[in-house]
Amino acid sequence: MRLPCLILLTALCGALSVGRPAWAGAPLTADQFDRYTQGRTLFYGFDGVPYGVERYLPNRRVIWSFLDGQCQDGEWYPEADQICFIYDDIGTPQCWQFSIGDDGLIAQFDGDPEATELYEAEDLGEDMLCLGPKIGV
Repeated sequence: MRLPCLILLTALCGALSVGRPAWAGAPLTADQFDRYTQGRTLFYGFDGVPYGVERYLPNRRVIWSFLDGQCQDGEWYPEADQICFIYDDIGTPQCWQFSIGDDGLIAQFDGDPEATELYEAEDLGEDMLCLGPKIGV
């Protein structure tokens, strides 16, 4: 009885992996990154905790938030095998090496295996919240 279950499970696992991109695991090129992210809003996690959210717009424009309602407009560009982000209020580029893992996008800060690694989190069932500018004293 266990053998047919194992065969069914193997067939199911094989069917699920069919949709995985051919470049999975390798650093994404700018074109691959753009195709994967364009028009999407992705939530990222770090060490099992929600970390931030980014909306990917046309022409390599992005909006980032640390899930605090404060959003940063920016853009991304390729540099070697990394994708770098420049945000309007932060002049220093933030460069990441992106790849596709079993559960989605993986981002390694500055391509350094010892640095921060973010991963595409499951859908949190939330919209990206951007509050208006701070007004007052």
